[in-house]
Amino acid sequence: MNSLVQIDGTQGEGGGQILRSALSLAAITGRPLQVDRVRGGRRKSGLMRQHLTCLRAVARLCDGKVQGDELRSPQFSFQPGTIRGGDYHFDVGSAGAVALVLQTVLPVLLHADAPSTVRITGGTHVSFSPSVTSLRDSFVPVLQRMGAKVDLKLERYGFNPAGGGSILATIAPGALEPLELVERGPLTSAQVGVVQCSVPKNVARREADVLCHALNLNPERARIETVESQGPGNALWVTLLHGEHTTVFDAVGMKGRRAEQVAKTLVRRMQRWQHSGTPVDEYLADQLLLPMALASGGAFRTPPLSQHSRTNMDVIGRFLDVGFEVLEESERAARVDVRAA
Repeated sequence: MNSLVQIDGTQGEGGGQILRSALSLAAITGRPLQVDRVRGGRRKSGLMRQHLTCLRAVARLCDGKVQGDELRSPQFSFQPGTIRGGDYHFDVGSAGAVALVLQTVLPVLLHADAPSTVRITGGTHVSFSPSVTSLRDSFVPVLQRMGAKVDLKLERYGFNPAGGGSILATIAPGALEPLELVERGPLTSAQVGVVQCSVPKNVARREADVLCHALNLNPERARIETVESQGPGNALWVTLLHGEHTTVFDAVGMKGRRAEQVAKTLVRRMQRWQHSGTPVDEYLADQLLLPMALASGGAFRTPPLSQHSRTNMDVIGRFLDVGFEVLEESERAARVDVRAA
């Protein structure tokens, strides 16, 4: 019988990534899981709505048994069953991040007995989580290069606080293959996108002008779109193509912050990555750790690893016989190699 994995939710950065990675890997490996002091490093600890959705979603995918699946619960236990493909719909509620739920269920369904479709409703472009744009245009293409048969469509935008967005993912089971992302390559394309719903019309134009100026692009090349959503919102992004790899930097508008401030913050983050000379930004680096561990190999270069990524490595190491070798190349860059232990 597979042994129980017990995890302290305060370890490392003490956030939701701990439970998301642990849930995925518990289902994949068949090992029962217990997490105590859930999200103990956060001001509002315990299971919030999107974390509760992740827990219940994974349990549904494998007919697992759960205890402690309540809002704000400080602990939970999970006994996985057999992973089944099929058609699934998960509703995070309000503006809970659909991207985080997808990141949790996607690796699990790569190990299912049949193909799956997954529709998730909630927030598609919200603060403190990956946007669906970045998952669709950057993360999913990397998985496809690793052999995954995955497709992601944005059906409807959802902003904070109303939510109401929708995505549809199709996932076929299959093994992942190692991949190296160590050279950035020349810039072959740069694009600017802004979407808005029920906000002043000049907001998107002002954001786009800042982004285009930073990239030396003609402002008329920016793609500005008015979209339908359940509530007002605004999202902006820059898409950079280097060789085969696409990198996305994005942000969401917030009440009380000028459009120019929001765009300039995005530009500073993009420029820090550009100066690093690495192909993988810090957020994608965190997202790639689990797929590369499941592939038992791979490597990438990225800016210095965050505490978030290092905590993720620790959690993955509790379930899989893989090792992460981190070489700090400089103050701006690090190389991560993933190998079977």
